[in-house]
Amino acid sequence: MMSKSRFVQFSKPLLGTEEAQAAYDTVMSGWVTQGPRVAGFESEFAQAVGSTHCVAVSNCTTALHLALQAADVGPGDEVVTVSYSFLATANAIRYLGAWPVFIDIEPGTWNMDPARIEGAITPKTKAILCVHQFGMPCDLTGIMAVADRHGLPVIEDAACAIGSEIRIGESWERIGRPRGLAACFSLHPRKVLTSGDGGVITTNDAELDRKARMWRQHAMSVSDLARSSSSQVIIETFDEVGYNYRMTDIQAAVAREQLKRLDDIVEARRALGRRYLELLADIPGVELPVEPAYARTTWQTFGVLLPKGVDRTVVMQGMQDAGIQTRRSTFCCHLEKAHAASPSRFALPVSEEVYARNLGLPLHPQLGHDDQDYVVASLRAVLKGHAA
Repeated sequence: MMSKSRFVQFSKPLLGTEEAQAAYDTVMSGWVTQGPRVAGFESEFAQAVGSTHCVAVSNCTTALHLALQAADVGPGDEVVTVSYSFLATANAIRYLGAWPVFIDIEPGTWNMDPARIEGAITPKTKAILCVHQFGMPCDLTGIMAVADRHGLPVIEDAACAIGSEIRIGESWERIGRPRGLAACFSLHPRKVLTSGDGGVITTNDAELDRKARMWRQHAMSVSDLARSSSSQVIIETFDEVGYNYRMTDIQAAVAREQLKRLDDIVEARRALGRRYLELLADIPGVELPVEPAYARTTWQTFGVLLPKGVDRTVVMQGMQDAGIQTRRSTFCCHLEKAHAASPSRFALPVSEEVYARNLGLPLHPQLGHDDQDYVVASLRAVLKGHAA
């Protein structure tokens, strides 16, 4: 086994003096909660992805919650989704008293299999919640075809997909336009862009935009910014139950600077992803992710499938001993106690195999080629030792 000669971090946000100055300026301005910088970020993000509307919220989980509520998902309803995702995907459905109906994923892309959607639709189905897993765009053309036949709204869990692109017909566009009712993004530190935390809803639906803006601020009839900017006294009302899902202006100031870096960050991640694919191609038994012809991923997480029969925990410990952070790439929601009561109508063999074998390797814009070489050499050594 290699000696521990360095520390290779799994994920690292790319932040600099520009973000620090933006946060400082916001603090000194005296307006630190949801306000003018949030509005500026919303406009800039909408332009970056090509959506008509954009609503900034506290995180991607709250974004999913509001998007599902706007789709009229409620108690007893069902939402077709995937189990192979972070638990927030299924949690947001449960917040509304509805049930996730899990279907299996495709090998290679590890995304929702459109061929399995139709068989999961029942009279209780209210929406389809797809996931662009690890930044890899799912087959939106196939998903939307099924959704349109059944008149179902599609919500995209695009937590990892800021900067990802998809080909629709002959044209390329960024995830977030969106093709369904709404797309929901994350600004967590492990994501492509970060503001410490935060979430974004993009939509072309004016009514969803109106509802999400109202609900994120306790369903108050007027925003703080509008009230504070008015020369007239405004008496707000609260006509329904809302939430405290606001993004702060400090977060938005950081996010605006991050958005300026998007193209460079995405290109750096893609270059590292391509290099991993080359370096890992000849390791026996290791299976690599597949980028289909219709997708351009951000490699928000670069996961590989370890050889069958290998103990992933042993491999992770071996990599840790070499100074390399690795992670289980994500989870199978139906295998966690939190969702044990969710309807399990379908076997999920691909999801379960990918979950059991998937190992996330370090990838972030600051990762050097020498670090990447060290990661791959260490993985070879650990797997060789495991097989001995």
